[in-house]
Amino acid sequence: MAKTVFDVLKDQVGEQRSSAVDFLSQGGPKDYAEYRELCGVVRGLDATLSYMEDLLRSHMDDNDD
Repeated sequence: MAKTVFDVLKDQVGEQRSSAVDFLSQGGPKDYAEYRELCGVVRGLDATLSYMEDLLRSHMDDNDD
């Protein structure tokens, strides 16, 4: 099956999330403020992925009708 716009966006957001999580897990943040900022980034990317999944599911359901 060909990649859709949803797939490409999901992959890119997932890569950004993985990069931020790797940086966090390797002790990358230089201080607590940067740590908190990155945690917020990860939380935001998680929410984005969730919204995209919901949108994709809704889109697929509409096409099934």
